[in-house]
Amino acid sequence: MIPDQYLIECPMDPDEEQKYLNNPANTTIYTEAPQRLDARDPRGINKHLKVDFSDVLAEPDSFHSFDKVWTWSDILFESSKLWCYRIISLLCAVPVSLISGILFALLGCFHIWCAMPCIQLCNICMPPVRTLWASLLNIFVAPLCASVGRCCSSIYLNVAKQQV
Repeated sequence: MIPDQYLIECPMDPDEEQKYLNNPANTTIYTEAPQRLDARDPRGINKHLKVDFSDVLAEPDSFHSFDKVWTWSDILFESSKLWCYRIISLLCAVPVSLISGILFALLGCFHIWCAMPCIQLCNICMPPVRTLWASLLNIFVAPLCASVGRCCSSIYLNVAKQQV
């Protein structure tokens, strides 16, 4: 279903409208609406950062400051939190975004052009190497281990606790 904000009303003759809608070139598929600016954490990654004044400061019933002090403290807390975040993000967001973009581009390029071809090459070359390795182990190591096992099979250990 197309969101209402994307629909434009154009008066059209019913026959023309039916011809227009039946033409596959005129149908547009809307898969996802553009992201709104107010939905900046749509997956809830940073839910733990939702900190309010009452999460940080709280006065028990036995201690109460003046109402104006409490109100102004709340306003000062919220506004300083907001403006400090805005200033710090102004200074840090662009460089961190640039560095993150470059890093993810390098990782993607390395994964696509270096790591995956090497892994696929190993997957292709491994069956013959595995067969050769298994043959070498069966020829040289297996008889040695069998001989050592037979030699050591006649050794018996008795463990006794000494009395002092």
